[in-house]
Parts: sequence; C-alpha cells; structure tokens
Amino acid sequence: MILVWLISILFVGGIIAWLSERINPAYPRIIALITVVLDLLLMLSVLGSEPNAGGWIASVNAEWVPRFGISFYLALDGLSVLLILLTGFLGVIAIGSAWDEIKERAGFFYFNLLWTLAGVLGVFTALDLFLFFFFWEVMLIPMYFIIAIWGHENKNYAAMKFFIFTQVTGMLMLVSILMLAYFHLVQIGNLSFDYHDLLRIEMGNQIEMWVMLGFFVAFTTKLPSVPFHSWLPDAHSQAPTAGSVILAGILLKTGAYGLIRFAVPLFPEASLSFAPIAMTLAAISILYCAKVAFAQTDIKRLIAYTSVSHMGFVTLGIYAWNEQALQGAVMTMLAHGLSAAALFMLAGGLQHRIHTREMPDMGGFWVKVPRMAVVALFFSVAALGMPGLGNFVGEFLALLGAFQANIPITVISAFGLILASVYSLWVIQMIFHGEYTDKKIDDSHLTDLNGREMFYFGAMMLGLVWMGMYPQSFLNLSQPVLVELLNNTQSIFAAVVQN
Repeated sequence: MILVWLISILFVGGIIAWLSERINPAYPRIIALITVVLDLLLMLSVLGSEPNAGGWIASVNAEWVPRFGISFYLALDGLSVLLILLTGFLGVIAIGSAWDEIKERAGFFYFNLLWTLAGVLGVFTALDLFLFFFFWEVMLIPMYFIIAIWGHENKNYAAMKFFIFTQVTGMLMLVSILMLAYFHLVQIGNLSFDYHDLLRIEMGNQIEMWVMLGFFVAFTTKLPSVPFHSWLPDAHSQAPTAGSVILAGILLKTGAYGLIRFAVPLFPEASLSFAPIAMTLAAISILYCAKVAFAQTDIKRLIAYTSVSHMGFVTLGIYAWNEQALQGAVMTMLAHGLSAAALFMLAGGLQHRIHTREMPDMGGFWVKVPRMAVVALFFSVAALGMPGLGNFVGEFLALLGAFQANIPITVISAFGLILASVYSLWVIQMIFHGEYTDKKIDDSHLTDLNGREMFYFGAMMLGLVWMGMYPQSFLNLSQPVLVELLNNTQSIFAAVVQN
C-alpha cells in the first residue's frame, strides 16, 4: 500500500495547496514543501526492504476495469526506487526554486507541480500498460499549464508545441498498447494490459516492428532524441525555473525508463533489428545538439540543447543492451537529473535577478556573485564529465558497454565529450569572466546566492560527488533488475542472431 500512499499524498497535497491560497498566499508553497518532504521520507523507508522472489520490493494489484482486463497494478523494484528517489529529491528542489519566483496564482501552480510529480511516480511504478498511459497523461497536462501560465514571453507557443509533440506521440503509444492487448486476446483468449502477460505474446516480425515504433517514438520524443527534440529548447527557455527543473531532471527520464522497461523487453526481436538505427540517432543527438549549443545566446536554450546531447548517451547505452551499458544509462539518468536541474536553476536565478537570458549582455559576474560563480563552475565541470562525479561514471559505463555492441558509433559518440568540455567552459567564460559592465543590464537585483539557495545547490553537489565516489551504492540497486531484463531477452537475441 505504500505505493498508493506515495501517489495519493501528492494528489491530495496538490488540492490542499490550491485551496489554501484563499486563506493565505504564502500557504501553498509551505504545504507543497511539506507534502514532497513527507513523500520523500516514505520513499527512503523502502530502501532497507528485501525484494520478494520476483524481485519486487513492493506491489499492489487490484481490479480496476475487469471487463477490459485493466488493473490497478503498481510495483517497485531497484530501478524504480532510484527514479522515485530522484523524483522526490528534485521535487523539493523545484519547490525551492519557485519559492520567491511564483507570486501570482501560487495555489494553482503548486497544484500542477504536485500533480506532475504524482504522474511521474505513477509512470515509474505502473505495470498495467493502460494505467501507465493514464499516468503518462496525468504527468503531461499539468506541465502544459505550468509553461502556459507562468512561462515567459513566448509561453503560449512553447506550451502548445510541448503539448502537440507529447500528445501526438502519446497517441501512437496508446495505439501500440491496444494492439498488444488485442494480440493477447487473440492468442490467450482474454484482454489484458498486464505487463507480465504481454511479455508472453508473439507477433510477426513486421507487425512487431510497427508496434514497437509506437513506443519508441513516444519515449524518444520525451527523452528527447533527434529528430523529435525541437520542442525541448522552446519549453525550457519559456518555462519558469521550477518547470525547467522538473522537465530536465525528471520528465526526460520517463522516456528513458520507458525504453528500458517496455520498448526493448516487449519487442526484443524488433529492438535488436532496430538497435543500429537507434544508436545512430543517439550519436547524431550527441554531436548535433552539442554543435547547435554553440550557436545559442540564450543560456536556457543552450542548456536545453546540451541536455539532448547528454541524453544521447542514455539512448546509446540502452540499445547496446548489455549490463555495463544499461548501468551507464541509469547512472547518466540520475547524474544528469541533478546537474541539469542545477544549471537550469542557476539560469533561472540569473534571469530572475537581471531580467535577461542573453549571454552577450552578461560578463564579469565573478566579482559580483562569487558564490554563484563557484556553484556554476562545479555543475559545468560535472556536466562535461569530470572524473569523481556521477556524470563521468554514467557516460564512461555507457560508452564502455556500447563499445562491445557497435565500435564505430561509439567512437563517433565519444567526440561529444570533447564538445561538452568546450561549450561548458565557454559558458563560464561568457557569464563570469571578462570585464563587468552594468550598461546592458539592470544589476540592482544582482545578488549572490542566499543561504536557502546554497542549501539546495549543496545537496545536489553532494549527490553528484556521492555518485562519482561511491557509484556501487546505486549500481547495486539497479543491477538485479537489469540482469533480469537481460536474461529474459538474451535467449531471443541469440536465436535471432543464429537465424
């Protein structure tokens, strides 16, 4: 029942936060913070739990719409634990980043924020595919409102683009889910959306490829990957800071999770055939988006393109489909969640202070905001893959595993690490070095990070150092899950290769 509580607390907390604004405008943010902290403490309570024989730490399975084989099936394993902990942690960070920024309709803002987090938890734990799609929609709609209502100058365009990309590809996934349920009806004799039931069905090669593509397009749009990435820079540049933190730190990871949990295990033969194309798209994402980042003057758009580039290592690791590569993909998801969220929080903090995102208008800020400069330098070198931090472990393992699957694509992808070093240090030089001038900006509110902001950034720094110095504590949680997924697909892969 802990899974039901985790999601219900966020749903109920969102409603209370919304209604509390009528009593006092300061209450919504306090209620939202208490709600997410309580949820995070509940998440931490499952860390010491032993998994059952099936590898699940916690589960709940109840009939929902039995006539159509739909159940309320939630389950938690080591992979899900890591991702829900990331969700809870960054939920607290997002509320902190919105603390002074969101003044208008704060109750409705925190309602949407908490419901987005609830939808994400549902996505990471749902094992009924219809329920999974339900939470997928719950996750996206509140984010649309966050961008459309509290965003910046082109918020309506960015929100609509985000909605169209995610909804259209989500409908493709729904069609694929319905096709799986139909094949289960034909082969087994009853409708079912249960993940374990759908693993047993068989499809012809051509049909399997088309059904798999419905999942692949939906998940890689959310990841995102070239060529489905163009919504992300617009959404990030126009979203409020908290929206960018949630988008970069959590929502992108739902796409990667979907590939690991559903796209490859449900369609192993099609995934094996499609792997060279998927890895090629990953390499293109890494290099192309790193190159496009150099052309940006808007700091949030630049960070958005670098996010697409770094998430390319996740796609590369997933479709290499061996233990090292998958462990690298998971570690990259976690580390990128912290580093990208921190960079967007810094960019949002700068915009809130000087009312511009244009880097040519900045420069010489090191003398004005030294604490911000040091924090920005730390997360920039983390993003470029500095040894000793979590991003390095993830990208190194992903490349090491991918090298075993496809050497040419891995070698090409590795050049993304060089480009990352260049654009990361270029941003630091543009913003914090050089001669300071206040002619282009209003610097009356250019203040350094306060104690509350330093606490949040310090927590994310500690997380990245922990991942980099003690990665085994994370690898041990995900390892049994990934080995089980590999074992379930390895025999099919071997049969396809022999044929």
